[in-house]
Amino acid sequence: MRAVVVDAVRSRPEVREVAEPTAPDGGVVVRVMATGMCRSDWHAWAGHDEIAFPHVPGHELAGVVAEVGTGVERWAVGDRVTVPFVCGCGRCEWCVGGDAQVCPDQQQPGFTHWGSFAEHVALHAADTNLVALPGEVDFVTAASLGCRFATAYRALVGRARLAEGEWVTVVGAGGVGLSAVMIARALGGRVVAVDRNPEALAVASELGAEHVVRADGSDVAAAVADLTGGGSHVAVDAVGSEQTCADAILGLRRRGRHVQVGLLPPVDGHPRVPMERVIGWELDLLGSHGMAAADYPDMLALIEHGRLQPQRLVERTIGLDEAAALLPRFDQATVAGMTIVDPAR
Repeated sequence: MRAVVVDAVRSRPEVREVAEPTAPDGGVVVRVMATGMCRSDWHAWAGHDEIAFPHVPGHELAGVVAEVGTGVERWAVGDRVTVPFVCGCGRCEWCVGGDAQVCPDQQQPGFTHWGSFAEHVALHAADTNLVALPGEVDFVTAASLGCRFATAYRALVGRARLAEGEWVTVVGAGGVGLSAVMIARALGGRVVAVDRNPEALAVASELGAEHVVRADGSDVAAAVADLTGGGSHVAVDAVGSEQTCADAILGLRRRGRHVQVGLLPPVDGHPRVPMERVIGWELDLLGSHGMAAADYPDMLALIEHGRLQPQRLVERTIGLDEAAALLPRFDQATVAGMTIVDPAR
């Protein structure tokens, strides 16, 4: 099969012919119909994750089951499926309790094993991790859910427990940030979107952000506090940098809730966080790491009924060759929305 292969940290990705995967016990092989490219893929390429090389990236995918391993009970060849980017083992207490996203023995396509920038991908513990696609949800829409949209949904619903009428600051108007804007509005939240890219802020406004703030070196937190009458109730850092994390936290009102979604690479050992504000204002700091398959039905129901429209967030669809060229510079990409890879192109 054709796949995007990375040979070493920060090496130039290449599209090559590689051996097709086989279905593991309890798992399946999926023919990839669409897969997303996001900043997490860039982090892996840049060496911010422990990756075994050579490596095939890609972790947000949708497709058709092509092969079923021994012990799989719920799935058959031809089923239309998607999968969370965190795949639980299916046996531990967290998986049994519906929290596979924090499974201590988790697998992650594109990180712990070869991923979906390829024509086929192997997935583990299929009965725990696969999600059936409703007929109304196409593959591109489904691929947009696997990391950014589902992560934003859980961040606001499962972690921050956003209430109607609350202010939400979304720092970063890329794929996960724009997802958060759309979801927050659907839940009745009032949104302030922050980004350095004016095109991305324009999209955030179209999706329902009441205010936008350009991150141009000015005091973002002060601007948010002024727009919201003292700060937001909830803040989401959808970028993952020391500056964006601080802007999100410092833009909260007292007793606000911060959700860290963007990955924070270490700075001199650890990124600095304004903990004096966290302590003095009794802020809640929450992590959000994807969303388990068990939580997908409620989100999919909102999509089926049209309350959520993740397909509006797809900016462009590219092929594997374009994906290989784009990956090393994806952290600098100015695309206002999601990039989807079609391995057949």
